[in-house]
Amino acid sequence: MRDHSCQPLTGYDPIDDREGLARAAAFRALMAGRRTVREFSDRPVPRAIVEQALLTAGSAPSGANHQPWFFSVIESADARARIRAAAEAEEQEFYATKAPQEWLDALAPLGTDPEKGFLEVAPVLIAIFGQKRGGPNPGDDRKNYYVPESVGIATGLLIAALHSAGLATLTHTPAPMSFLVDICGRPAGEKPFLLLVAGHPAAGATVPTAALNKKPLDAIAAWI
Repeated sequence: MRDHSCQPLTGYDPIDDREGLARAAAFRALMAGRRTVREFSDRPVPRAIVEQALLTAGSAPSGANHQPWFFSVIESADARARIRAAAEAEEQEFYATKAPQEWLDALAPLGTDPEKGFLEVAPVLIAIFGQKRGGPNPGDDRKNYYVPESVGIATGLLIAALHSAGLATLTHTPAPMSFLVDICGRPAGEKPFLLLVAGHPAAGATVPTAALNKKPLDAIAAWI
């Protein structure tokens, strides 16, 4: 193994199993209340909250620690309008011609449709990009590794961080999403991964009953 510099591990103060279980259960209870929301309030969200959530996302593990992600926070009304128009155009085509009936049937209990007004209502709109090249330092131009996996983990941490701050989120993935590269002014070597919408739920917001159905532990995990 090649020599490499190290420093003492921090952040893992010893705790007993009872405290560990209590923390795990408390976090599980917090995240069990997370819901995908499509009805947002326009109530502003302090930038500092978003910055802290983004820093949490940026702490995610990644291939070779290259951190192959970029987050564009879209505030401009013009950019939001352009994103909504482009997203709705893709969604109209998806629902009308692209999606097989089986997919449409699967979406039916969730009540989704091509209308994406939340893209202009919610105060926080984050376009998440994966970078083909980069590296651990600003200005690096090296091959990145495990880009989708790394960006996916970072996105999960971002959603959890925003939820812990009392904000609702929506993951939006119009296909294709290439219009985000142009609107956000990102280089051609970056690929849109996901459009994350966040903010406070609108008064009287609802969620589909079908979305409350979560698989039990024995359906998602096994010990071998």
